[in-house]
Amino acid sequence: MTPPDDTGARGRPARPDRAPDARRLTEHRLFWPAAVLAALLLGNLALTHDFFAVRVQNGHLYGSLIDILQFGAPLILVSAGMTLVIATRGIDLSVGSTVAIAGALACEHIATAKDPGSLSTVTAAIAVAVGVAAAIGLLNGLLVARLGVQPIVATLVLMVAGRGVAQLITDGQIVSVSSSAYKMIGGGYWLTLPFAVLLAAALVAVASLVTRRTALGMLIESVGGNPVASRLVGIRAAGLLVTVYVVSAVCAAVAGLMISSNVSSADGNNAGLWIELDAILAVVIGGTALTGGRFSLGGTVLGALIIQTLSTTIYTLGVPPETTLVFKALVVIVVCLVQSPAFRARLSRRRRPAAPDPATAAGDLTARRQEVHS
Repeated sequence: MTPPDDTGARGRPARPDRAPDARRLTEHRLFWPAAVLAALLLGNLALTHDFFAVRVQNGHLYGSLIDILQFGAPLILVSAGMTLVIATRGIDLSVGSTVAIAGALACEHIATAKDPGSLSTVTAAIAVAVGVAAAIGLLNGLLVARLGVQPIVATLVLMVAGRGVAQLITDGQIVSVSSSAYKMIGGGYWLTLPFAVLLAAALVAVASLVTRRTALGMLIESVGGNPVASRLVGIRAAGLLVTVYVVSAVCAAVAGLMISSNVSSADGNNAGLWIELDAILAVVIGGTALTGGRFSLGGTVLGALIIQTLSTTIYTLGVPPETTLVFKALVVIVVCLVQSPAFRARLSRRRRPAAPDPATAAGDLTARRQEVHS
C-alpha cells in the first residue's frame, strides 16, 4: 500500500499555507482597530455591568451602545471625508469650522423663517448649509490643487477664520430652534434606531461603493501614493484633489446638521470644536497612513468608534475635565503603538532569548571535556 502523495485534486502539489491562520488574522488591517474597540467595550462592561444592555422604550432602542453610535455618527462622517483627503497626501483642518458654519446657517435660517416647523423650511436650511460647505471645500481644493498652497496652510486659514464666520452668522449668540423636522436629523429615530446612525451608515456605504466598485478609489490612491507617476500616466490630479476636499466639507456639513439638530441650537464657538483632531486620530487608528496612498473607510469607522468609546470610558471613570485630553492622548499613543508592526517586531525580538555564540559554546564544551578526562 503506497502512502498518499501530497497532491491536489488535479494532480498538482498542494500549496502549503504561507502563514498560520492566526498570523494572517493579526496581519489584517482591521484586526487591531477591532481588537482595541472590543477591549474598550469589555473594559466598560467590567466597570458597568449593564453596559451592553439595550432596551426598547416607546418603540426606540436605548442603551450605552446606542449612545456611542448616535454620538459617534458626526465623527464617523467627518472622519470618512478626512480619509479621502489624507489618502491624497493632504489634510483638512477646516472641518471643525465647517461643522460650526453649517449648524449656524441652518439654525439661523430656521429661526428667522415664517414657518420654522415646515418641511420646506428645513429642506432650504439644509440646502443652504450644504451648499456653503461645498463652496468652502471648493476653495480649499483650489488653493491646494491650483495655487499649490500646502494643505495644512490652506485649511488652517479657514480653521481660524471659519469660527469667526460662524460667530458672525449667529451674532455671537446661541441660536435655538423649535422644529420637529430638523430635530429628526440628529435626535430623531427611524426603524427603532437613531436617524443619525442610519444616515451616517448610508453615506459611508455610498462612499465605500463609489471608491471600491469604481476606479475612483484607485485614482485617489495613485495620486496620494505617487503624484508624479500619476501625472505622467495622464491622471488629472487637480480635479481629484478638488473633489475630495468638497466631499470632506460636505461630510462636515452633514455632521454639523446632526450636532445642531440634536441639541436644537447652534453654538458657533463650541460646535465641532477639535473634531478635526479626533477625525485625524480616527483615520490613523483605522490604518490609513498620513503619507497618502492606500486607505480604509472601514478602519476609519472603527477608529471613530474607538474615539467615541474612549470618551464614554473617560466619563464613566470620572476623569476630571481638565485632564481628559491628557488621558485621551495617552490612550491613543498606546493604541498606535499596538498597531505599529515595527514596535511589535521590536518587542518580540526583546522577548526572544538571544542565540548563544558558536565560539563561546565550543569553548565551554572543550572545557567540560577536559574536566571529565582529568
